[in-house]
Amino acid sequence: MTQRLDPREMAESIVETELGRPAGPLIPVESQSRRVFVGRDVVVKLAEHSRLDREIRLAGHLSPGLTPQLLAGGARSFDGRSVQFACYRRAPGVTPGAGLPGVDVATARSLAEQAMERLAVLHRWRPPDDVAEILRQPLDHGGFTTRDELLGLVEQLVAADRHRVVDRALVHGLVSVAEGAPRAARTDVPVHADCYWENWLASDGDLTALLDFEWARFGDPLDDYFFLVSFSGEHEAAVMDVVAEAAGISGSALRRECEVRQATFLVSDILLALTGDESNLPGQLLTRRLASLEQLVTGRRWHPSVP
Repeated sequence: MTQRLDPREMAESIVETELGRPAGPLIPVESQSRRVFVGRDVVVKLAEHSRLDREIRLAGHLSPGLTPQLLAGGARSFDGRSVQFACYRRAPGVTPGAGLPGVDVATARSLAEQAMERLAVLHRWRPPDDVAEILRQPLDHGGFTTRDELLGLVEQLVAADRHRVVDRALVHGLVSVAEGAPRAARTDVPVHADCYWENWLASDGDLTALLDFEWARFGDPLDDYFFLVSFSGEHEAAVMDVVAEAAGISGSALRRECEVRQATFLVSDILLALTGDESNLPGQLLTRRLASLEQLVTGRRWHPSVP
């Protein structure tokens, strides 16, 4: 019987085959949707979903310095199953981490300023037609698109919630948020759509790379601003000030846009859990999302000045 390769062995085999040299020690990195291994000068990503192919096809067209250099990418068959892979040149630094733990407020502001500068490069990018077609390909990204679609998602949630897992007061709050949402978001700007702080690298206080373009698409710059602000932990207010100033919008307008986007993500995830399609969801997701929904609606997270 042939012994099945484990993911680290797959990564080692890919480096040796694609780059023509031994991989050297590869250290696994925690990730929800893929296997990631970090070596001395290379990073290997493995996945069994098509989004990694999207990232591979985009990588060579992104502005130099925005994301690490792609060395090789494609698909390999292991044990009768197709595995997507991408090998990147390792960029310096480590992730600041969700919530910016251990970071002082001055550093948080500096990181946010740098992130906005890098995102501005992405948002100004005008991809060639073949790449634009990739960004137009539909993704179930869970983000805000239109007011009517968000209201429709809330209706679907109510219909799926046969056991009234979601308190109806929270549903009414969601409806209120949806009714106050813009009629539609922009769909003409390249966005990363997952640029929370764990997808950045920083070294000595300087951002060095933006990672994981699997969810990149055409959207609204506010889709990216939401991730910067929402995952800044105790520095949320400081990061929000930086983002609002750089984007040229008021703090109150930014808070409203963040509220709409968080509501959309929460409804999408809760609906996914309620309908039983949980194969790709991390454990206890429903419990965590319900707690976040309570904070959003009852705690009025994005309206701190309102009792």
